[in-house]
Amino acid sequence: MKFYSTNNKDLNDNFRTALFKGMPSDKGLYMPRLLPDLSKLFNQESRMSFQEMSFEISKKFLDEDLSKNQIQNIIESCITFDAPNKKIEKNLYCLELFHGPTLAFKDFGARFMAQCMQSLRDNSSKEINILVATSGDTGGAVANGFYDVDGINVIILYPKGKVSEIQEKQLTTLDRNVFALEVDGTFDDCQKLVKKAFLDDKLNEQINLSSANSINIARLIPQSFYYAHSYMQLDNKKLPTIFSVPCGNFGNITAGLIIKKMGLPFKKIIASTNSNDVIPKFLETGKFSPKPSIQTISNAMDVGNPSNIVRIMDLYHTLEKLKMDMISWSFNETETSNLIKEFFLEKKYLLDPHTSVALLGILKYEKEQSQNFNKIFLGTAHPAKFLDVVEKNINFNIKLPKRLNKLLSLEKKSVLLKNSYDEFYDYLLSSFQ
Repeated sequence: MKFYSTNNKDLNDNFRTALFKGMPSDKGLYMPRLLPDLSKLFNQESRMSFQEMSFEISKKFLDEDLSKNQIQNIIESCITFDAPNKKIEKNLYCLELFHGPTLAFKDFGARFMAQCMQSLRDNSSKEINILVATSGDTGGAVANGFYDVDGINVIILYPKGKVSEIQEKQLTTLDRNVFALEVDGTFDDCQKLVKKAFLDDKLNEQINLSSANSINIARLIPQSFYYAHSYMQLDNKKLPTIFSVPCGNFGNITAGLIIKKMGLPFKKIIASTNSNDVIPKFLETGKFSPKPSIQTISNAMDVGNPSNIVRIMDLYHTLEKLKMDMISWSFNETETSNLIKEFFLEKKYLLDPHTSVALLGILKYEKEQSQNFNKIFLGTAHPAKFLDVVEKNINFNIKLPKRLNKLLSLEKKSVLLKNSYDEFYDYLLSSFQ
């Protein structure tokens, strides 16, 4: 598989180049040259395991750079936990993506990237420095996935005071090759610093940079796996299927749209956002108007300029075509909080704030339909990662998983930075040159 840039269709880079560069030098984003038809894999009688399905999808993207044995080893190393459809009631499922080491869906992408980089890295080359901007969960997943990987450093930028206590502990309590930068700004500010660094020729001549954000195509490939796995678990595949995804930078939903283009037979995907409603308004008005992000209780979705919209429009070209496959709605804090409480009381199922936003999308869609359908909302993080929000709504103490409980006693290690590219530049040169 070759990869082009959303700004240059003539670019023809291999997966290794796209993986390590993160972004093309023309400021676009990498996209696969073609999307193979895998519809035969997704037939109703298929009984493929999660690992088997992941292998079949990934080899379509990696087979020019890695052998089948190498791809199989990558899958066996990173897909070591399940993504089950938790049945809430008839035809209503939560796709639980929080059974990995950091209890968030981004464990899939981070571990996949780490294994790919380890397999493709030239041991004689200089160290790779991965820059990651995080609004909450990405940084912890990447830190865990790449921790103690030889020859790779991870530099995480996160907005000061805008992540949960447990998220911050996951970012700042590792050592060795993981470095946390606490930026006095928003997630969008962190992302701007990272993007500017990638496009800084002078900096890139001196240190070897790569990305693990969803701007890196290698993050999206493994996120497509669990859509297929979820579909395979359905009781009745003859019903139309709807996914609802809590969206921030729109990487997760882009992966869903990619796998739909490859033949996964679901009907619609709902891009559910919090008050950061740039994409719902884009679909409504046709005008893409980025704006400063708003801080909410679903902090990992607090993005005012979603990068992956350029990939989505590259897939569909026009809004009219996109609207055939994707709907986008925004939901406010009150709606999010109330649903956490109501769903716990009525269904005895606990939602984190992001998953609550996804379920709100399903419930809104359901009101507008007369037919039965499979309703799948993505559970992107364990509710225990947002104790202050969740416990306040349910008036009940949550028992922390052991791996999170241990974090709270660990010492935070971070470097405080102003929202200044010059200061960030100086830090990188002084620390990693």
